Amino acid sequence: MGLCKQSIFRCLFGCLFIFSIMAAPVQAGTLTFYASGEDLATEGFQAPRLTKDGWALTFSHIFVTLTDITAYQTDPPYDPNQGGPIPGKTQATLPGVHTLDLVMSAQEDDRVLVGAVMDAPAGHYNALSWKMTRATEGILAGYSMVLTGTAEKEGETVPFQLYSEEERTYRCGEYVGDERKGLLAEQGEADLEITFHLDHIFGRADKPADDPMNTEAPGFAPFTNGDGKQTLTLHGLHIGHAGEGHCNVEWH
Repeated sequence: MGLCKQSIFRCLFGCLFIFSIMAAPVQAGTLTFYASGEDLATEGFQAPRLTKDGWALTFSHIFVTLTDITAYQTDPPYDPNQGGPIPGKTQATLPGVHTLDLVMSAQEDDRVLVGAVMDAPAGHYNALSWKMTRATEGILAGYSMVLTGTAEKEGETVPFQLYSEEERTYRCGEYVGDERKGLLAEQGEADLEITFHLDHIFGRADKPADDPMNTEAPGFAPFTNGDGKQTLTLHGLHIGHAGEGHCNVEWH
């Protein structure tokens, strides 16, 4: 009888040990999210990188409102050209609504800290999504993106306030840049970047006129005759990227 009890005890102990291993928490680390308008936001469009129609732009503020910021581990990698939801089962989501100033809040590397997920599962985050939504409070309420500043050309100075109320979702593949991002080791740190390419709005004078970006970008000329607040239409312009990595855009 004693041997039987010992066998039962060993069996139960073994099962509990195996269960404890299976139930052990996944090793996690800290995944930090940044946003950037790059140096075209912080330094502006200055010669030779003027707008496609020859204006120099200096921004005082560039406000964006972001929600549902989520990083994914995907296999196979997400293809933004195919579109659709990102299928990654392992995710790290930054909660909340984040209204950022890509000019005044930018660090020396032109990035703005959005926030961090402190318990993100370790692994390679090779896809990223976020929504641009309308702010709900303060002077930015009702707008998803606001750009203010001054434009200069041939001695003429034009102040501008450009407001977009359009909402959309960006779904991007892996960050593309000088170094790979999103590689999170156990108990380590990694970061990802939401990037806004302003030259897809204003074009670039230092690029050929028939460059696809310049043929699609409205430039600054449409905003020279306005007074005060003007509507900025971004539909069809792919300004959201992950570094240089392309994104699929769903307009709402």
